[in-house]
Amino acid sequence: MTPTLLAILISTLLITSGAQAQALPHGVKSALDGERIGLLDAGKLKLTDGNCADCASSPQSLWFFKNEIIGAPTSTAMVARVTPSLDRRADIKQWAATPAATTLAYPAVTWIGAPQLIDSARIDIAGGAVTPSGGQAMAFELVPKLASNRSFANAATAAYFSKREVRVRGTVTDKDGKPGFVARTIWPLDYAIDGARLPLTPLKSAVELYDFVRDKSLAADGNLASRLVWERTPGAGRSLAGKPVLGLVLDGAQGDDDESIGGHFAVATGRFGPHGEWADWAVNNFYNLDSVSEKGILAATLPMDNYLMDVNSGQQYYRPSYMLVAVLKDGRSAAAYQGGVQRTLNHFYRHDLTYDGATNNCSGLSIDVFRALGWNVPERGPTNRLKALAAYPYVAIKQGSLKKGRGIYDYLTEETTRLLPAVAFDALGLDLLRIVGAMPATARALSHYETQLRDDVDAIILVKIPQIPSSRVAGAAPAFSFDDYMARVPSDQDKWQIVPVPPRPFPAALRDPATPAAATPSVVPLPVAMIGMAGVFGGGALWRRRRPKSTRQG
Repeated sequence: MTPTLLAILISTLLITSGAQAQALPHGVKSALDGERIGLLDAGKLKLTDGNCADCASSPQSLWFFKNEIIGAPTSTAMVARVTPSLDRRADIKQWAATPAATTLAYPAVTWIGAPQLIDSARIDIAGGAVTPSGGQAMAFELVPKLASNRSFANAATAAYFSKREVRVRGTVTDKDGKPGFVARTIWPLDYAIDGARLPLTPLKSAVELYDFVRDKSLAADGNLASRLVWERTPGAGRSLAGKPVLGLVLDGAQGDDDESIGGHFAVATGRFGPHGEWADWAVNNFYNLDSVSEKGILAATLPMDNYLMDVNSGQQYYRPSYMLVAVLKDGRSAAAYQGGVQRTLNHFYRHDLTYDGATNNCSGLSIDVFRALGWNVPERGPTNRLKALAAYPYVAIKQGSLKKGRGIYDYLTEETTRLLPAVAFDALGLDLLRIVGAMPATARALSHYETQLRDDVDAIILVKIPQIPSSRVAGAAPAFSFDDYMARVPSDQDKWQIVPVPPRPFPAALRDPATPAAATPSVVPLPVAMIGMAGVFGGGALWRRRRPKSTRQG
């Protein structure tokens, strides 16, 4: 263990226990002090780690965060409990029909990442100094780069943040008898969205949402790019202070990982700050729990600044990102989503369901919550079922693996709003615009949740967030189709840039016997098996018909 890591560990243990609660330098506070996690008061959580023995979090959720700083509920009444025997979607539908659905509940685990927070500071990464607003300069450094991480902050990163006031999460340490600060997350304060400065620029056609994501000129100067595309009352949607939000977050394609060309998708909830701040929105992030991310990412509800700007795991160090923000006059639609997604995450931690790149990925798990609540987002169908039937034997034979053949079959047959982050973003965004009347729509009877959305949305804002300069190559817009994906990667899969990751086996002792065993799909899809059987029987019949008569009679 390096001296820096040891210092962080010791400081973390002391802060968590409260031993240094009065010793923080001016301008530095506990990571939960006066903070919100989306719509929730973070002060009601306990700052701890996954080894907590008196938290109301499930033992399964705590297991994944043994070495991470978290915010944990202290009472079981604060947490959304799931019904083990129910599928997650049925569980959400049952919960949404009860009075409990109107009550805000806390996530089993909120991933905080670091014990301290500086609301406003100037940093000099190259010079090793941080100065909190109104405080004294302290020694400053970044958390160490993860060994498995392919890139990290460099001189370009230092130059980018030196121009800005920032919000910083990290750990106070002792540096030669004086306080120092080791930063994990750096958030630019000028990323606040000033609604008063956004002229109304409606989308003229459905394709413009696609164009917004693909436009390389947006945020090219390293600054946030925002566009107000709809408001209920002229001028009213531009006063954002305190307004609740429901945000769709689309992360782009990485420039050095061919498996990431499809991008990533998440849903955020929260409230704008007094000056348009949004660093404390809650992001509900699904990642594969059965492998160890090379960037240290864990599936969790976490603050937006951690999600985008953690120097190891933050999305903005890998690619540009995009948001569609529904500004609400009432937080109930956002609260309903947050309650539903927390139930999904609880099922996820319990291993009632597992992550799958085709059938249960970040898009599918997120959009399933909306559909379970009653938002009937129009489906766009699979990529190509006939192509899937041809691709299965081709890949299985070429790769020498029926499992890989099954994988390509699932990618080509999965409904694309569940498969591709960009398609989920586009489908949800366009349907929301149609629900509120910002775009022409085919008449349909609205569900209770859709009616609620129609009545609650005051404005819709599009946002593009630039990639943070670092040693990583520039990312791009995500793929909008399977063909788009394949056009961007080498035709020979052996030449793909892929970061191997080790497995994270889930302990058998943490499995709940009340949970039905998950069905394991056959490596041979049913349509393929049926075609194979038809071929066998058809070939046999043809062979029998062509045999010499004497042979058949003998």
